[in-house]
Amino acid sequence: MEGEEKFCATSLESLIDFSVERLGLNVRVLSTDAGKKQEYTVSAKATMIGDHKAAVCHKMRYPYAVHYCHVIADTEVDEVPLVGADGTKVKAVTVCHLNTSAWSPDHMAFQVLKIKPGPAVCHFLDSNTLIWVPKKD
Repeated sequence: MEGEEKFCATSLESLIDFSVERLGLNVRVLSTDAGKKQEYTVSAKATMIGDHKAAVCHKMRYPYAVHYCHVIADTEVDEVPLVGADGTKVKAVTVCHLNTSAWSPDHMAFQVLKIKPGPAVCHFLDSNTLIWVPKKD
């Protein structure tokens, strides 16, 4: 996507450096709690953690630690409390891409949602993904 910055981090130091260089020193890192596979229900109101810009780092399948990181503008990051069918409580992280007009019309999100580029698209992040957001003052 236009304006998206991409990076492969092969160490914890490079992962941190990438995120701090793009978002500043005053950042917060989040991830979805690891929970067992079961049905979950949203149990309370979501809390907005970050808006406008975030650095997302996805763990890659590799024999050593590698994360595919990218910075995405025009996003909103929320923390969503969930409760599992067995009563387990977890916090999940969601990302909303607020403007999808520049995305390819063939993007999987549009196929699944049966929409065209333009409106916001939101999704949950898995527990192997780290998301960095500027801290709110």
